[in-house]
Amino acid sequence: MRDLCRARAEAIRDLTTAKFRLNALLLRHAIRSTGQARWSPAHLRWLSAVVCPTPAQPMVFPAYVRAITDHTERLAHLDQERPEHVQPWRLAPVVEALQALRGGQFTGAVPPVAALGALTRFANPRQLMNSLGFTPSEYATGERRHQGGITKTGPSHARRALIAGAWASRSPATVSRHLPLRLEKGPQPIQDLRWQAQGRFCKRYRQRRARGKNATQVVVAIARERRACMWAIAQEVPLTP
Repeated sequence: MRDLCRARAEAIRDLTTAKFRLNALLLRHAIRSTGQARWSPAHLRWLSAVVCPTPAQPMVFPAYVRAITDHTERLAHLDQERPEHVQPWRLAPVVEALQALRGGQFTGAVPPVAALGALTRFANPRQLMNSLGFTPSEYATGERRHQGGITKTGPSHARRALIAGAWASRSPATVSRHLPLRLEKGPQPIQDLRWQAQGRFCKRYRQRRARGKNATQVVVAIARERRACMWAIAQEVPLTP
């Protein structure tokens, strides 16, 4: 599962790089799309009709488009195969329980569990935060002490998944129509913990943004707190040896 999550993260990174290369090629030659949505079906049809100004560029342009298509198909294949491998997994109940969190869909729940294994092996949430690099860095000289950004140690793809899920805290605490479907099989303690965490994270986001904090820094701080909530949820999930 860890290798599968890393392969998906690499596919996303390769796809993003391929899109940047194609956009740079179009920008160098002042070729701009008239549509609004990038990489939509309409945008792909527009790409198929692009005419390059010199004879050599038609060799480069289709190669970039083909690379985007290949990476997109690879990512779709990994997304299609991953649920089948998660079902017989010993930690599948933990993945299902973590999806009770808002912003913690299947895509965001699998990488942290695959990277760290059973979350109950950590004695407290702080150890869990340290393993994913959410602990603030520290610079000390004599009596002077300064805290910087997070250390970013540990698996980066798991940390990115947690930060992506933390962006859901920007919206008010509500129950969407998709969340009850993920909660219908969960025990009541997990549902209660989920609702308390959702209200707390949304309140923290509004308060810190009102004080002028940067949105990205606020989301990273919430992702660190979400990790403690995930540790608490994992304590409620019995695992088979």
